[in-house]
Formats: sequence, C-alpha cells, structure tokens
Amino acid sequence: MSQSDKPDPRHGPPVLIVTGASRGIGAACARAGARAGYRVVVNYSSSRDAALAVVADIEKVGGSAIAIRADVSRPDAVEELFAQSDVHFGKVTALINNAGIGGAIQPLEDMRPEALEALFRTNVYACVHCCSAAIRRMAPRHGGSGGVIVNISSAAARLGGLPGMVAYAASKGAIDSLTTGLAKEVGAQGIRVVGIRPGIIETDILEPMGGSTLVHTVAPSIPLGRVGQPEEIADAAIWLLGPQASYVHGTTIDVTGGR
Repeated sequence: MSQSDKPDPRHGPPVLIVTGASRGIGAACARAGARAGYRVVVNYSSSRDAALAVVADIEKVGGSAIAIRADVSRPDAVEELFAQSDVHFGKVTALINNAGIGGAIQPLEDMRPEALEALFRTNVYACVHCCSAAIRRMAPRHGGSGGVIVNISSAAARLGGLPGMVAYAASKGAIDSLTTGLAKEVGAQGIRVVGIRPGIIETDILEPMGGSTLVHTVAPSIPLGRVGQPEEIADAAIWLLGPQASYVHGTTIDVTGGR
C-alpha cells in the first residue's frame, strides 16, 4: 500500500479521549462512548491490564479503541497522549476529564504538603493540561471544527466533602470554576464546556473510606435511597457530548440521587 492509499485517520467517526479510563466512571464512559459511535482513547496511568480489558470490551461489540498510558498530571505526558491520539484516530472531538484521586483522608491540618500537591496535580492540573491540549485541536484557528469537553467534578465541591476530604472538595471546586470560566473563553470557537458532579458512586475510590460499609451507611440519607453506578454518570456524560445537549454550556449538572 502506498502512502497515499493509507486510510486517513482524520476522517471517520468522532474521537473521544477519556482520562483515567481503566476502571470506574472512566471505564463506563469509554464503553458508553464507543456505543455512541466514538473511536475511544482509553487513557490510564498504571493499570495497563484493566485498560486493555476496556479496549477488549469495546472491540467485542464492534467499536474502535486504543489504550494509551499517560500520567496526565504531567504536561509532557498530556502532549504525548494527544499526539498519539492524533496519529491513531485524528484530532480529538470530545474529551471527558475523569482522572482523579481521593487523596489522603485526614483533617486538613494534618495533610502533608506533598500529599496536597499530588492531589491538586492529579485533580486540577491534569484537567487544565488536557483542556489546553484539546482546545489546540478543536479550535478553528488551529484547524479544528469545534468539540465538547466534559469535566468530572464531584458533589463534594458544593457539600464540602466527606469527613477528612476537605482538600478533595477544594480540588473539585476548582474544576467547577474551570468549567464556568473556560466556557466563556472558548464558546465562540464552537467548543462547549460542561461538567458533572457525581454523588456517591459505587467504585473502588470508596474503598479507603469504608467501601461497602460506607455505601450502606450513607445510602439511606440519599433522597433516592441508594448510591449511584458508574454507568449512570457515563450516560449523563455521553448525553452532554451529543447534539441533544447542544445548548448546554458553561454549567455543571448534579448526578447525585438528590444528595
């Protein structure tokens, strides 16, 4: 096959990058994105086998996906992630910023500076780096045709977090502000920016907080009487990416069961 005969990755189904997509909400978003017709980049930091399993799930149902390792808290790794996506699938048209950590569960006064830095690098800086890289591909002045960015925040941003998670709540508050401000900055360029605040979702991020014990303790206080599932966040995210949400911009929606 000559160079001119090779398929051009710039043409074909739209491209979705999901950060932190090897498990939990991110994995659910990747699978849902594939069902919606996206070619999906499954980003992971260390859980290679889990990321490859998500890719395999997508391919089993006829979708197209690739797993790319990148620590998105590092700007050089973000650039490499997006560059590899460019090569494999073409320019990104949709981004779900999901990568995040719960951080140390302790009073703020006891949190060590390095733990605080790691929390904000993963939960805030990573989101900023990825938004920047996406805009440089989506914006018409860079040859793009627009796109959608969905930032995964948390109900902790408005509730202050569970006990010992004040810093985590603050990091998610930053994401809410980023969503609001960035929407004003790039809306005229055909880029929608929206967010989701999940409530308590049954994923392994709950394990340090008690896992199933926490679920059973907190569930009765939730108006719907239960915790959420990753797929419920994913369905909301994919809706926000789609044309049905074409006038939803600069806002963060709660998916919390009423909490």
